[in-house]
Amino acid sequence: MSSVTAVTDASFQQEVLTSELLVLVDFWAPWCGPCRMVAPIVDELAAQYAGQVKVVKLNTDDNPGIASRYGIRSIPTLLLFKAGQTIDTVVGAVPKTTLAATLEKHL
Repeated sequence: MSSVTAVTDASFQQEVLTSELLVLVDFWAPWCGPCRMVAPIVDELAAQYAGQVKVVKLNTDDNPGIASRYGIRSIPTLLLFKAGQTIDTVVGAVPKTTLAATLEKHL
């Protein structure tokens, strides 16, 4: 069972901005090849950092409001939030080690 939550424009505020934990948001779309490459890595990190980092996915096709608010130009883009603020960004399909290192430096 995946510990990754799907968020929408409507649930973003509650799920991400008011979270007590660090939140990793994966901006993706079903047609995006690199997004599909990153998806299993994001799932692994969600399991690995359960209780420390909340991991959510936002489909940019279905939820353009949040994507445009955060200036998402290319996907996959992963934003890391702490206390409602963006504290880090990773763009593109990157190795698990890169994403894990990004999380570790903020924990």
